[in-house]
Formats: sequence, structure tokens, C-alpha cells
Amino acid sequence: MTDTQRGGPLSVDAVSGARDVREFIELPHRLYRTVPQWVPWFRTDMRRILTRRHPFFEHSHAEFFLARRGPRFVARVAALENTQYNAHQKSKCAHFYFFDSEDDPEAAARLFETVRSWARDRGLDTLIGPFGLGGSTGNGILVEGFEHTAAMNMMNWNPPYYARLLEGVGFAKSFELYSAHLDTSTFKLPERVRSVADHVIARGRFRVLRFSSKAELRKIASRIGEVYNVSLASDPSHQEAYPMSEAELQRATDDLMSVADPQLIKVLAYDGEIVGFVFGFPDVSRAIKRSDGRLGPLAILRLLRDLRRTPDLIINGAGILPKFQRLGGNALMYAALEETARTRAFRSVDLVQVADTTSLMLSDIQTLGGKVWKIHRVYTRPV
Repeated sequence: MTDTQRGGPLSVDAVSGARDVREFIELPHRLYRTVPQWVPWFRTDMRRILTRRHPFFEHSHAEFFLARRGPRFVARVAALENTQYNAHQKSKCAHFYFFDSEDDPEAAARLFETVRSWARDRGLDTLIGPFGLGGSTGNGILVEGFEHTAAMNMMNWNPPYYARLLEGVGFAKSFELYSAHLDTSTFKLPERVRSVADHVIARGRFRVLRFSSKAELRKIASRIGEVYNVSLASDPSHQEAYPMSEAELQRATDDLMSVADPQLIKVLAYDGEIVGFVFGFPDVSRAIKRSDGRLGPLAILRLLRDLRRTPDLIINGAGILPKFQRLGGNALMYAALEETARTRAFRSVDLVQVADTTSLMLSDIQTLGGKVWKIHRVYTRPV
């Protein structure tokens, strides 16, 4: 197919100026606004990243690129150098994120050749992605489960041809992240696990902390962040994790508070010290979709209403310090997960971002009656 048949000559340029920022934000809205499974990012969050006002940029670097055919923008991508990740993993990786594209193999090829050139100029040797800015932002390209709605902006939706575009320019699978669906009508903690949890509680050293207000939760947010950094970022099975900076943890805390229901956050303490957590979030994907990612007064009212009424729950974030897993803490965390799922009589639970390397967690999900219903794949290729 010629350039004329595709719609004009192809060019790839770095985002520069307010018009390009707007086009970068709008491109997926134009492509997928009518797709019921797609959920947009909040536009304010996207603009904060594009204008480098996110704490990621206190330690790391990025460039944003748009591909255009004639007057029409057809693809976008962000190229990232996460210095914190590379220091933690002892690597020289570039990451890509915010990849969205029409089904245009030539545009994808030109876009990623530009990203590879950017990475080579920075002395990096490997390109991995989609790989986000840490915290709750989900990684990977959806490769199974296209019929299911995205879990807010925690795990994205994309059309099936994305995998073909990436593999067509030399990318291969690095690892996968699973999302599991649990029906609360059949979700029941196995008696063996419940017995261990009851025994652990009876000994008196473990305790599950519960919260009635965001103010209570915010008081211990910094300690939860410390546990996150140790429990997830120090676990080699979590290939996507790295220790977040203090500013990144604060940003993640602020994001959590914006959609948190304190009753759905469970924190595990041992002799009064916080050692684990389970984060539950009301699934307000429908409200975000209706607002098209905008946060005006009406959109905020819809979000607040859905926070109270949604029948679906997302679990994104569960961790426990390694030395407490052997003391029965895992069983207690699963009991907390069951309790969270039954709060407010949720209809279903979407447990997201479970790495394919965490075989014990995947086995436990099956034990709990869960079924993997979405798979996101992270790709890699040499620069």
C-alpha cells in the first residue's frame, strides 16, 4: 500500500508544544471512544506526565513521539529511561509506554525505530514495554481477554492487532501479567487456609488493621510505602517492580486516596509493626468512561456515586514482607482478601497484575476459585 493510499507521507516527531500535547492525549480517545471495553486515563494525569510534572522526572528521563500521515496523527509512544529501575535491576534498559496506534505496520516500525535511536543515544541496550511509571500503572499489551472491560487505568485495553504490530518490528515476549476473576457467590476461603488464619490471630502477634476514614489511612501511608518497596521491589519474581522514591510514593498515595474506600484497604501488622497490605478499589471504570477522562463537577459526582454503588471490586496491590510469609501471614492476607471481597456485597473481584513468575500466587488464586480472564504481555528486543 502506498503512502497516498494510507493517507499521506509518514513522519515521526517528538512532542513539542501545547498542540502536540493535546494530540498525544486525544489520539486513543479518537481511536477507541466507542469501544465499550476501553477506559481512558484521566486527562489531568496525562498532561502532568507530558509536561514532566510527575515525580518520575526527578530521577529519570522521557521523550514522547507522535507518528503522522499527512494531517492525521496515527500513532504515539513514550520512551523512558528509568534510572531507579536500571540501578535496582543492574540493567541498561529503555522502556516504552503509552503505545497506541492505528493498524499501520509502517507507522509502528518508524515509531519504534525512533525510540530505539533515542535509547542508543542514551547508551541503553534493551527496549522493554509497555512498562509504566511505577505504582498502580499497569504494564503490558492485552493479548487475551479482549471482551472484558479494562480495570480503570490500572490495566489497559487495546485491540488484538497490537501484538502483531510489536512482533512485526522484532519484539518478543519478556513476561506476562495475569488478571483473575473471582465470583463472590462462589469465592470461599479453603478451610485449611481459614484454620491457619484463625490460629495466627489467636496467637495475638498478627493483627489486621481496618480503617473507617481516609485520615486514618493517610497517617500510616508512608509506612505502607516502605513495605511496598521491600515486599515487591525486592522480590525477583516481580520483574516490573523497583523501589519508588519518596516523591513517587507520595504521588501514589495521593492517587490511591482519590479512589480509595478505607473499608477496602487492609493492612497487616505484627507486634504493632506494619508488614503487609491488600489494596481494594471500587471499580469506577464506567464513570471514567462516561466522563471521557475529564474531571469536571459532574464527572466527580458520578465518580463519588459509583465509588459507593459499583458492584465490582479491583484488587491491585497485595504484599507481605518475606520473613512474615512463613509465619502464617499469607493465610491472614487471604482471609483479609475474602473479607474485602464480601464488603458491601460485591458481585465480582478482578485481581490484577499477577506476574506469570509467581507460581505460588497463581496456584492460590485457583484454590480460591479464581479464573485467569485477561493476560497482558510485556515485550522486549535489543536496541
